[in-house]
Amino acid sequence: MGKLVIVGTVAFDEIETPFGKTDKILGGAATFISLAASQFDVDSAIVSVVGEDFPQQYLDLLKNKNIDISQLQVIKGGKTFYWKGKYHNDLNSRDTLVTELNTLADFNPVVPSYYSGAEVVMLGNLHPGVQLSVINQMTKRPKLIILDTMNFWMDNALDDLLETIKHIDVITINDEEARQLTGEYSLVKAARKIYDMGPKYVVIKKGEHGALLFNREQIFFAPALPLEEVFDPTGAGDTFAGGFSGYLAATGDVSFENMKKAVIHGSNLASFCVERFGTERMINLDKKEINKRLHQFKALTQFEIELN
Repeated sequence: MGKLVIVGTVAFDEIETPFGKTDKILGGAATFISLAASQFDVDSAIVSVVGEDFPQQYLDLLKNKNIDISQLQVIKGGKTFYWKGKYHNDLNSRDTLVTELNTLADFNPVVPSYYSGAEVVMLGNLHPGVQLSVINQMTKRPKLIILDTMNFWMDNALDDLLETIKHIDVITINDEEARQLTGEYSLVKAARKIYDMGPKYVVIKKGEHGALLFNREQIFFAPALPLEEVFDPTGAGDTFAGGFSGYLAATGDVSFENMKKAVIHGSNLASFCVERFGTERMINLDKKEINKRLHQFKALTQFEIELN
C-alpha cells in the first residue's frame, strides 16, 4: 500500500449557486483531496489545521475513511478557516464574499514521522512557503511531488511560488492560471514555459472542458463527462487532484502512460463532486458507481478509425 501525504486546508465553506445555498459546511482542499484518494488502496495522512469550533463529527468522518488525522492540528480557542462564495449562472466564475484565514494564518505544518518517507506528496492550495516547508520535511525524495496552486499566490507570493515550483514533479492549475503564470495564451506554449520552471509534468484543468497532461512533447487530453446537473463546482479541482494523486500512490507507477490513467480517475471522481453541495456526494460514493462511470468515460473516447 502506497503512502500519500496530503497538505491543504480543512475548512468551512458557505456556498451559493443558481440552484440553492448552504450554511457553513465541510470544505477545504485537503478534505476534498483526501476523500477522493480514499477510493484507492492508499495509506494517506492529512497535514492541516482547524480551530476548536471544528465539529467532532467531521473528524470522525475523515477517520472512518481511513485517513490519518494525527497531524490535523486542532488549535484550542482558535477558529477554522472559512470561505464564502457565490457562483454566477455559468458556474465557471464566482465571487468570493468572505475569506477568514483564522488558524491558517499561523499554520506550521508537521509531517507525521511515519509518512516522512511517503512515495507521493500532494501539496494542496496553500501559501507556497508552507508547501515548501513540507517538501523539506521529507526524509527522502518522494517518487512524486504534486503541487496545486492558484492565481491568488501568483498575485501575492510569486517569488515564493516560483521557488517552490523548482522542487516539484507535477503542477496542476487551471487554464486561466497557466496563462497568468506564463503570459502565454496558447496552453501548449504555457506548458513549455512551466517545464522550464522545474516540473516534469503539467496538468492544466479546463473545468467542464476536461484536462490536459503535458510531458515535453507528449500531450494527453481527458474529456469531462457531460452531466445533466451540476450543482456546485466547489472542490472539483481538489477532487481531481485527490483522484490523480491517490491512483498514482496506490499503483506506485509514475510513468506518463500511468499518469494518463490517473487523469481519467481524477476526472471521473470530479464528475461526482459537482453533483451535490460541498463534500456530500464524495462522502457517500461507492465503488460500483465509480466503476460504472469509468466505463462511460471509456465509451466517450473510444473509437475505431482506419489510417493509411
